[in-house]
Amino acid sequence: MSRSVVVIGGGVAGLAAAWELSGGAAGPRDAVRVEVIEPGDTVGGTLAVAPFAGRTIDVGPDGFLARRPEAIELITELGLDSELVPIGASGASIYLRGALHEIPLGLALGVPTSYGAVASMAGLTWRARLAAKRDQWFPARLAVGEDIAIGDIVRTKLGSELAYQFIEPMVGGIQAGRIDELSAKSVFPALYDAARAGGSLMRALAQPTGATPAASSPPGPLFATLRGGIGSLPGRLAERLIERGVTIRTATSVVALRATPHGPRRYDVDTPDTTTAADAVVLATPGSVAGSLAGALDPALAALGGVRAASTAMVTLAVPRDALRLDFPGTGVLVPLGTPFHGDTMLVTAITLLERKWPYLVQGDAIVRVHVGRSDDARFRALSNEQLVERVTRELATILGSFPAPTEALVRRFDDALPQYLVGHGSLVAAAKAAAATRHLALAGNAYDGVGIPASIGSGRRAAREILAVLD
Repeated sequence: MSRSVVVIGGGVAGLAAAWELSGGAAGPRDAVRVEVIEPGDTVGGTLAVAPFAGRTIDVGPDGFLARRPEAIELITELGLDSELVPIGASGASIYLRGALHEIPLGLALGVPTSYGAVASMAGLTWRARLAAKRDQWFPARLAVGEDIAIGDIVRTKLGSELAYQFIEPMVGGIQAGRIDELSAKSVFPALYDAARAGGSLMRALAQPTGATPAASSPPGPLFATLRGGIGSLPGRLAERLIERGVTIRTATSVVALRATPHGPRRYDVDTPDTTTAADAVVLATPGSVAGSLAGALDPALAALGGVRAASTAMVTLAVPRDALRLDFPGTGVLVPLGTPFHGDTMLVTAITLLERKWPYLVQGDAIVRVHVGRSDDARFRALSNEQLVERVTRELATILGSFPAPTEALVRRFDDALPQYLVGHGSLVAAAKAAAATRHLALAGNAYDGVGIPASIGSGRRAAREILAVLD
């Protein structure tokens, strides 16, 4: 009898799991029946493309880290490597004290690795420079236990100004979280290791070890996308999965996962209208969903329900190219949280210049993308799309000096989409994975192994390999 595996969740992690379960690079595997069940109308989760301003653009993440192998490997296995496009520019600016300043080289995921990187920033005060010099020559002591918040490390070692005005916009922005809450061990393990080693944090991060993201990076483009947008990947992958005989059901929610110890298979997976019997299940869902579906099986799985998630939104604007003034280099701008704006603080956390990143998009009106929302800032949710466009347009005029009225706008909201890896997250996930492994379950997705596209793909494929190992 062939084995049956259900993948709950049709985001890129779930689809990658289905690819591996159905044979991966080696080709179709006949011994396993695979079914993917996705509550959304389409597969892909936050990865999607849409027509905008006369071209097709990503309306979720617009690229991926090309120096991690997982996305490149999957794209190559799908025969799409000829469509890979490297990023067209590098660098970015940060908005400090009412002006734009180019972010210097010599950073490890946003943390300076030398005094020179700080000294070159005109937007930082003498206090920030003094804190960096102190770390280089008279580093502060810090006790580091089994885990610690990123903020505790960088604030103690480098001072509050560098922590919140410079480092948090970069490190915290990856997960739309706050550095005072995010786990160093889970989000930035090299920072955790450097802090545990003692001494100068910047000197430790500058060391080019295998575990430390040093300032000197390997050759090759840092980011890449597909010519049709990276959001086209889930649809292309789904087509190949269907060719392999994988069943993909969209607009269908799983309402229960029931263990069946006396049945022919281990689980029944219930939707409102159907039940699928499964020998094993991949939970490629947010942590809250995994906890709800599998929590009755083990307290460690129930604990996943406590994984918090941040809501964000992206506002994409088309503006007349000849009216747009962008007299600074790089692909975007970071905005520290709490930046003043007419008696309030700015909603904008980052600006992306999509055409600088991906020159193949250049045509007609220019495209500018604005990011809003953090784990403790959901003010944008109270605004209609029209109000949000109006607000960020005014903020852009302040940040950039001027900004023309948009000719077209597109708002994409991501409710509870970015899981927060809080202090202790690694232990929580390890316990949940151990509990799942004894029950022919596997966990996949951005709630566990990293929030980027390569990490999600790798998470899905690892989960599939775990399932195949127990089925063999």
